[in-house]
Amino acid sequence: MTDGTSPAELRERLVDQVLATSGIRDERVAAALRDVPRHLFLPHLPPEDAYLDDAIVTKRDAEGQPISSSSQPAIMAIMLDQLTLTAGQRVLEIGAGTGYNAALMRHIVGPAGAVVSVDIEADLVDRAREHLASAGYPDVIVVAADGAGGYPPGAPYDRVIATVGVSDLAPAWLDQAGPGARIVVPLDVRGSQLAVAFGRSGSGGHWVSRSVAPCGFMRMRGSLAGPERTVVLQPGVSLMLPDGLTLADGHEAEGTALAAFLDEPPAEFGTAVRTSSLQVFWGLGLWLATRDRRSCGVAEDRSAGEEQGRAHLLARAPLRGGAMLATAGFVDSGGIAVLTAEQLSLTAEGRPGQLALGVSGFGPHGAELGADLAGQVRAWDQAGQPGAARLHVDAYPRASADEPAPAAGSDVLVIERPATRFAVYHG
Repeated sequence: MTDGTSPAELRERLVDQVLATSGIRDERVAAALRDVPRHLFLPHLPPEDAYLDDAIVTKRDAEGQPISSSSQPAIMAIMLDQLTLTAGQRVLEIGAGTGYNAALMRHIVGPAGAVVSVDIEADLVDRAREHLASAGYPDVIVVAADGAGGYPPGAPYDRVIATVGVSDLAPAWLDQAGPGARIVVPLDVRGSQLAVAFGRSGSGGHWVSRSVAPCGFMRMRGSLAGPERTVVLQPGVSLMLPDGLTLADGHEAEGTALAAFLDEPPAEFGTAVRTSSLQVFWGLGLWLATRDRRSCGVAEDRSAGEEQGRAHLLARAPLRGGAMLATAGFVDSGGIAVLTAEQLSLTAEGRPGQLALGVSGFGPHGAELGADLAGQVRAWDQAGQPGAARLHVDAYPRASADEPAPAAGSDVLVIERPATRFAVYHG
């Protein structure tokens, strides 16, 4: 240790941070975090780095994009809290990663329970097995396979959890879930991601959310990969389309044409709405995603603009990280409108405070898109700036006779996926 702090002390410090960040109160989860040695699952790192409350990338693809990681412990704790694990339960995990999350679950379910973890990457499976054995959990079953198929030999399961972002509920997971099962997944909701804990409805034909929390995970690959697509507008600037390359007006996204719109003077709109960057990300972004199929995201790599000697295209974006600028908006084949923000103040600790939100519309349809986007910002504000806590998600397997209830009203977003129809609404 560089500072003489023992792994046990580092774990205790991590637990304090996780409890403060996540707000969970489940002592079983806290005890697992105290006892399971995360540094043995990240042997390439010094222990002091392994016990930071951060996600840590562990594998990248040929293009350098991250495809596996050890998730942020606070997010892991939230999802384990949603899973409501108890001793003796059987658990199916989709996405083995380093094996650390499986070890936490094995700690909670104890020797009378069982944990099966499935990952599509064979080399990650081999490493996860090694990590689990070194940490004292050799009985966790780790399988190299497409997670969409689950693991029938271990069924039925009391709990199913995915640690990769999914856009659908695989029929195999539902088939392998026991009568009182709970399923927790990072669900992609048109570009936003939510940790949703599903339980069976009263009729048993569909599943309803028991809790919802914002989260962020790498997307699932293989047969259950989602429809999200990215269009490069110019080097370092990308447009994220949650429903694929076909836009809401039926036309295919043309990166060159959309980029040309951004070179024109915009139509500007005020909203008179004040909020925080956190609320924009977890509240307004979800509102737009569930209210309008034209919603999109736009991101800019700060370094790309600096390397090209140009001003940042998203200089007024409401989300301004050290490496990235990001915003949300509406897009169709004739234009794009994006959220802008003016910083109003700093907190007493010197952190960013309130933002004044505006809208910039570009292209022939920019004024129309901008007006609509500004209207949705005001509607979100008038509704009390709702976030993920007030969102509900119902899942209707196509094999079930149940259908989304029309009585839920016009504000219900129905998301069609190959195996499931999701109804998303604020309530």
